[in-house]
Amino acid sequence: MIRLFVFDLDGTLVQTERLKAESYAKAVIELRPSDVAEGEVLDAFRQVMGQSRQRVAEYMVDRFELADATGERMSEFGASEPWEVLVGIRLGYYDRLAGDPETLRAAAWPHNIALLDLARQTGCRTALASMSSRARIAQVLEALDLSDSFDLIVSAEDVERGKPSPDIYEFVAARLGFEPRECLVIEDSPDGVKAALAAGMHCVAVTTPFSRERVLAAGLLPRSRIVDDPGHLLDVVSGVVDEEKNSLPHEV
Repeated sequence: MIRLFVFDLDGTLVQTERLKAESYAKAVIELRPSDVAEGEVLDAFRQVMGQSRQRVAEYMVDRFELADATGERMSEFGASEPWEVLVGIRLGYYDRLAGDPETLRAAAWPHNIALLDLARQTGCRTALASMSSRARIAQVLEALDLSDSFDLIVSAEDVERGKPSPDIYEFVAARLGFEPRECLVIEDSPDGVKAALAAGMHCVAVTTPFSRERVLAAGLLPRSRIVDDPGHLLDVVSGVVDEEKNSLPHEV
């Protein structure tokens, strides 16, 4: 029986992935202003969305040949690696975009938040498992008035390896005392889905414009567990819950 709902944050409860993509685009263009278009960076971000900050930044540095440009600004950011410079520049842009509560509220995904509310109303436990920093998570949840909506909040600081490693989901289950099959994860990215499945949990992918193509191409979930139309979310989740309930041994 499903007893715990675990939600991703970025791209799942709020469209911060769009804001992150824009901030990476601004940072890359700042480093290479004459020969990189915003659309190129947005497309590149789609390829690594959901991975750790370091992995995304390293990909961008390699993809857009930023080693020389970032090398010139190492001391400015106290950096030892090129990717750290890109992150420093990117965070400046992102802080301005995500620092506005109105911007965050406008970027909320109401269908997933409605599912969170329903899970709590029906007595299920809830957890948040995000590869964002603890401070960033707190900022977003406060803006969305969700600070008290979870029994457990797990951030990038709590695990050694990020998604697609199962570490963060295994941490959630162990901390709250649930078996993996009792947990249903709501994700939006292939790496998040991989992490949930590797942890032995059920997973429903609610796609976004940034993740839809990659989620479908990855082939990680049956089509019945991928939600493209938010209006179908509750039906899909109910199907998973019923399927798991019916798989339990019946008492004689």
